[in-house]
Amino acid sequence: MSDSQSDSARSAARPSLSSRLRLWLDRAEPLVEWIIRLCGWSAILFVFAIFFFVFREAAPAIFGKWNVLEFFTSTRWQPTSKTHQEFGTLAMLVGTLSVTGLAMALAVPLGLGAAVFISEFCSGKIKEVLKVLIEMLAAVPSVVWGFIGYIVIAPLIIQWTGAPVGVNLLNGGIILALMSVPIIVSVGEDALKAVPDSYREAALSLGASRWEIVYRVLFPAAKNGLLAAVLLGVGRAIGETMAVLMVTGQAVQIPHSPFDPICTLTATVAAELGEAVEGGLHYRMLFAIGLVLFALTFAVNLAADVIVKGIHGEPTA
Repeated sequence: MSDSQSDSARSAARPSLSSRLRLWLDRAEPLVEWIIRLCGWSAILFVFAIFFFVFREAAPAIFGKWNVLEFFTSTRWQPTSKTHQEFGTLAMLVGTLSVTGLAMALAVPLGLGAAVFISEFCSGKIKEVLKVLIEMLAAVPSVVWGFIGYIVIAPLIIQWTGAPVGVNLLNGGIILALMSVPIIVSVGEDALKAVPDSYREAALSLGASRWEIVYRVLFPAAKNGLLAAVLLGVGRAIGETMAVLMVTGQAVQIPHSPFDPICTLTATVAAELGEAVEGGLHYRMLFAIGLVLFALTFAVNLAADVIVKGIHGEPTA
């Protein structure tokens, strides 16, 4: 047998690169599967770890001197009093819910309207430019939004409404709405784009106008995604801290008009945690506020899950 024939026989007997790579991937598949499972479970582990940390820091106050009735029904927050400390969060809870509600009242129509315009009424370069600009709005830091509210919107509120101060509930609602709109637009536009074109074509064949297609076909078909967009906006508004701290006035009171200064739960934690004595009652009660915020976000997510399941369970015509 010649040398060339022997070399070809040995190369044929030797496994090829692709077969060796496939063999290595088969052996590594259990490890890759384990890593993927770990990544999937990591979100749950992180949530439980955060809850455990917050609960551990708040536990001495909860099982010690915590007056539940005062905490949820009193509007007096005096953590630094030397004679009688009071930890009532009703005013902060009302302030959080009111500024979030006002922000959603402004952001949801604007966000969903922009999503519909980009998805159905806009095309070409204009569509791409608008999508880029909206994504850039989402990237603006919250402290920059706070500066805009304090320097630009606050004087305008005083000038146009005659309010005594410009840092108030209305200012906070406008800023949170502007911060929530990019999320609502991005998720809402994706939900509308995911509706099959056959739905639009069928509606057009029946003589529907473009607006009728939007509210009679696209909104019902994309309601799960649109609901997710709105709830993401709610979560963005509830969890915002720095911008709200700068534009709401930080006054512990129940608002009676949009021009009243307010205080939110997140702003209170951000403003006072650095001054609280570690391990003290004030420090523990701030972590108890964190538990309330955790419960609020959990309630929003649970409500979303119940609503979405109810939508899935609706009978189809």
